[in-house]
Amino acid sequence: MTNTDMMIAPLLDAANADDIISSSLSFVRQHLGMEVAYLSEFVGDDLVFRAVDAPGLEDMIDVGQSMPLEQVYCRHILEGRLPEMIPDTGLEPLAQDIALTHAVPIKSHVSVPIRRRDGTPYGMFCCMSRQTQTNLNDRDLEVMRAFANLSADQINDTISLRTQEEELRATIVNIIETQSFDIALQPILDISGRRPVGFEALCRFQAEPYRPPNLWFDDAHTVGLQADLELCVIKVALEALNHLPDDIYVSVNASPATVETGRIGELFEPYAPHRIVLEVTEHAEITDAELLLDQLLLMRAAGIRLAVDDAGAGYSGLQQIVRLQPDIIKLDISLTTGVDSDVVRRSLAGALVRFATETGAKIVAEGIETEGELATLRELCVPLGQGYLLGRPSDLESAKAWFGNAWRESA
Repeated sequence: MTNTDMMIAPLLDAANADDIISSSLSFVRQHLGMEVAYLSEFVGDDLVFRAVDAPGLEDMIDVGQSMPLEQVYCRHILEGRLPEMIPDTGLEPLAQDIALTHAVPIKSHVSVPIRRRDGTPYGMFCCMSRQTQTNLNDRDLEVMRAFANLSADQINDTISLRTQEEELRATIVNIIETQSFDIALQPILDISGRRPVGFEALCRFQAEPYRPPNLWFDDAHTVGLQADLELCVIKVALEALNHLPDDIYVSVNASPATVETGRIGELFEPYAPHRIVLEVTEHAEITDAELLLDQLLLMRAAGIRLAVDDAGAGYSGLQQIVRLQPDIIKLDISLTTGVDSDVVRRSLAGALVRFATETGAKIVAEGIETEGELATLRELCVPLGQGYLLGRPSDLESAKAWFGNAWRESA
């Protein structure tokens, strides 16, 4: 490891690219004994200061300020008319011809190009002083280049991430605009009569290769489009109500953040409120509990029912029940699976049934896959269930087929 590598190594532990660049500028400025260090970006015909280390000289140079490229040294250095290191600008005729040299004044200057990974110039990593620095040498230029390269790595990583984010955002926008997803309806049955009382609307994205829906919603969250995507899916899912019997409901999923926007209510307005169940997904963090509760109160006052999932899956699931006081409590698959052969699961499920009875809520057991599980849940007085045993998620035509010839669409 070289001495320069040893100087750089501590900076690699910095929390993010901005910290690394700021630390690099500060170190190089002090190492060279100069007053100003900055990293710039070329934007059109201007130089824009992206990071600055100039203690006490903030009025002279600050982040976000810009200058025309024709007034600074950059193009001359890039094209070889000025050297990267100038210990004394008085000895460089071209530097003396630039008005900025005298306005600042700039007596010494070291500047190294920052390049994108394709080789095109991004900007400059620069130090300057109002004093001549005749002691500057090749070793100093080596240090300058090392920290410029370190900063270039951070910039290029940021550019790469920004490009990926822009591409991802464009993909999510396209999904929303083209509605390139399908709604699968999984029946929720009255356990006693095995007749659907409702359907949970599940989203299946059409893009190949297949990715689980939660990954698409995570991506939408990353680019700030989570609410837009969820609302689009909810709007399409609710259209199933136009094709199902009037006593059948559709359960739609929304994250707390989407509920907090207050935009869901308008999607519910065209439909009878008793036919809608809003299931708040518990997997996302509640950022504003008071706002969430306010929005839920408004919807429940209008007749929309509220469901929470993962009951029995852990402390967080129980917290949701206490906090939101839902109309429907969904018994987590971790309790349903093997409930017929595990006394602990059976006892916990029974306790939740008693809790629901006392609070006026209804239990929906998720993930029922065997007749034994179904029989035990019936014994525990669980009224509603869903799972592969009772019906897999399918399309609207399959949902309509549950009601056979005894029912005809009014439309």
